[in-house]
Amino acid sequence: MGFMKKTINLGLIGLGTVGTGVVKILRDNLSLIEKKVGTKIKVKKICDKRNIKSSRKMKIDSKLLTTDVRDILNDPEIDIVVELIGGEEPARRIILEAMKRGKHIVTANKSLLAKYWDDIFSCAEENKVSVYFEASVAGGVPLVQSLNEGLAANKIRSIFGILNGTTNYILTKMTKEGVSFEEALKEAQKKGFAEANPELDIEGIDVAQKIAILSSIAFRSWINPKEIFCEGITSIAKEDIKYAREEFGYILKLLAIVKNNDREIEVRVHPTLVPVEHLLASVDDEFNAIYITGDAVGETMFYGKGAGQMAAASAVVSDIIYLSRNVYNGIAGKFPYVTYQREKKIRLKQIDKTEAKYYIRFSTIDRPGVLAKISGVLGINNVSIASCYQKERAISKEVPIIMITHKAKEGDLRKALQEINKLSVVRAKSKFIRILD
Repeated sequence: MGFMKKTINLGLIGLGTVGTGVVKILRDNLSLIEKKVGTKIKVKKICDKRNIKSSRKMKIDSKLLTTDVRDILNDPEIDIVVELIGGEEPARRIILEAMKRGKHIVTANKSLLAKYWDDIFSCAEENKVSVYFEASVAGGVPLVQSLNEGLAANKIRSIFGILNGTTNYILTKMTKEGVSFEEALKEAQKKGFAEANPELDIEGIDVAQKIAILSSIAFRSWINPKEIFCEGITSIAKEDIKYAREEFGYILKLLAIVKNNDREIEVRVHPTLVPVEHLLASVDDEFNAIYITGDAVGETMFYGKGAGQMAAASAVVSDIIYLSRNVYNGIAGKFPYVTYQREKKIRLKQIDKTEAKYYIRFSTIDRPGVLAKISGVLGINNVSIASCYQKERAISKEVPIIMITHKAKEGDLRKALQEINKLSVVRAKSKFIRILD
């Protein structure tokens, strides 16, 4: 079997919320973890510049603590570097330097992986080391391991689902309590589900980074998050949530969607209306739910909390176990954890060429013939109407007209709406929401 290391030494960088959770799990479950690995595991050094002197809920031997990352990078006995500081720099430099020194990596850093996938996995291959990153996508939900190994025999046909607990909490509040986006966001911040600056979540950026990682695994090529169509939930109005649910039986969710038909690949993030009977419609609050469809296995579903201290720490320690087992048996880095073909370039299908059913709300003057004018413009642009709802006359003499279309190209729909918005009978910019097919 070759050389078998007696003790696997860890260097932990970042002792924030998740880092503290990792130390706790390693302490509380050490006996179980070491039985799963087959040998001893030891946290040899912990580096954190911000929290080194702060009070903690657990006692940590001061000999383990350092503020200098070089104490970990320069230690030849450390086998695995666990990076939990987040952000792009200095995390990128630290990870690349550690790999060049022959150290394996465990990270939860989604933004870094999504942006620098090319650099990180090329470096890993060149230096014969492994990078594990389960916690980067859905916290404690084992998505990465399942997609990378459990579904390895499959061509991935589709991935779609809810990958952000903050936005799902906000949309749940808006749906169940009829509050505005602003009110729901304040409540999410108050309860700690949303950051003081929630831009990454509410603009869909966090989901785009996560689906970029999953797509890169699925298609063995780097899917750059900059090329992913991304639309957040900031412009969602509570009346659209109400109309869609009460009149047509749809629930609004922020979805990541991947489709692969062998010729083209779609990867997009946007608010999506889901039929009320669909399982995703019942996924509320901070929970995540993801469907992955393979050509052999069919449809699989993953569900759980996508964030939180112990959920994320659970995923990190899971990676430590798998990687330590490989280090112990002398096989870590001898085969790539992620199959990455650097020369393989994938062009994503442009959003205008994608097809879907749509919910559209027009704000119009209450006058005979308005519906016919709107329908005519839609028809000329190859968009056909499946159903229509018109609110009764209001005091303002403006009424919303709600339509559900048959499947149409988004480019055709956008062109039609541009023309409709110029009509004298239309009082505000028309809004549309895609419907899950």
